Amino acid sequence: MTETDTYKTITKKTDNILFKDKNSKFFGYAFPVLTEDDVKTHIEALKKEHHSARHWCYAYKIGTETVIFRANDDGEPSNSAGMPIYNQILSFNVTNILIVVVRYFGGVKLGVSGLINAYKTTAQLTLEASKIIEKTININFIIHFDYPNMNTVMRIIKEKNLNIINQKLEMDCEVTISVRKKDAEATFNSFNTLHQISIKQCN
Repeated sequence: MTETDTYKTITKKTDNILFKDKNSKFFGYAFPVLTEDDVKTHIEALKKEHHSARHWCYAYKIGTETVIFRANDDGEPSNSAGMPIYNQILSFNVTNILIVVVRYFGGVKLGVSGLINAYKTTAQLTLEASKIIEKTININFIIHFDYPNMNTVMRIIKEKNLNIINQKLEMDCEVTISVRKKDAEATFNSFNTLHQISIKQCN
């Protein structure tokens, strides 16, 4: 079985997905996130925007190989909101994403099964409205070399069509490249065998 080096995510916010059940209103939002600070920022903004709502339930998943996730019921009965949202994230196989469902209580209790269905459906509709794209898992390397070796380094970069994300070309040169995970080992070996050129992985 080949190890995959791609993942699915969203690149922009999806909002205003409305689901109604027995006068309760559920507004769904999806945000691209890379850190838990991003999550906090989006939730604080929604609490200001929907200051009169009753619940701001959410789930997020961050990372590709090492994954951080959380599901929050925000006062709803245990596992009736956060987990149904998170299960939709798993179902759509997306990561680096936060889904928040804001609930305005309509005066009629839905019961636990009604809540599970409402939060699941809102999250599903939100994901269906989102533009989901596939991205590659990339590894970055820093290549160190002195100026006379520049042609050698640049020739390999051009031949292999490598993506330069940073460069400092002086007497002491440094180039940072980004490579698809599946090509990382071969790329590392292309430079590592060369005299007077060093390569190391960076975060």
